[in-house]
Amino acid sequence: MTSLALNDRDMLLVRDIVESCSDVSGEAELLPWQVGEELFSLIECDSLVAWPCEPAIQNEDPSQDWPRGTEAPELAPAEAFWTHFWDSDCSYPDRTGDLVSVTMTSDFYSAREYHNSPMYSDYERYWGVEHELTVVLPAGPGRTVRLLFGRGAGPDFTERDRVLLSLLRPHLHAAYVATERRRLGVAPLTSRQREILQYVAAGMGNRQIARRLGLSDATIRKHLENIFARLQVTSRTAAVKRADLTG
Repeated sequence: MTSLALNDRDMLLVRDIVESCSDVSGEAELLPWQVGEELFSLIECDSLVAWPCEPAIQNEDPSQDWPRGTEAPELAPAEAFWTHFWDSDCSYPDRTGDLVSVTMTSDFYSAREYHNSPMYSDYERYWGVEHELTVVLPAGPGRTVRLLFGRGAGPDFTERDRVLLSLLRPHLHAAYVATERRRLGVAPLTSRQREILQYVAAGMGNRQIARRLGLSDATIRKHLENIFARLQVTSRTAAVKRADLTG
């Protein structure tokens, strides 16, 4: 394995981004704006998009784009994206469950294969995307936020870019979670509440959870009432989904 040396500028920029990730006090959509602007300084790219992805419902939730005001080209049909989604590298995290790896388009295709792919022909080419680098942030069951770094014609992204974003990924995820928690007004769960909710997510009923923890059914019901109130939900499914935003 070839070692990769990061220079002083790289590490200073990483430090600045980590500090920005810890400050979600200002106005933000999915990530603090300052984080995206600093990522632009760290990773040379033409565009950066934070995109909520929920394939099961083909969600149309708004993305956050840098530079500000970036809009989808009028000729880029959204239906073509979803038509080809599962047969393209876009679905890699969803097919494999790998939400950690930082991936490049070139991990999956040669340039010729990419240009001949249906996703490129029917969708990506309208964006002028020739190279893409993807960071995945878990956002609940079946849902992620993808950070998509795009480049047009020219050099591909590098292993240096991948390493830097791998280092930053936990901090970027923490910033996203904190931003969503602040936006939704969601309070963190206690360790006991989170433990109970993990059993709920595994499909266990109240009686099974009570036996597992050595508690009464009534105690589990009360814990769930408190969990629902804290997460501002009314169902077990919604609680499991929103709990991923409570840190």
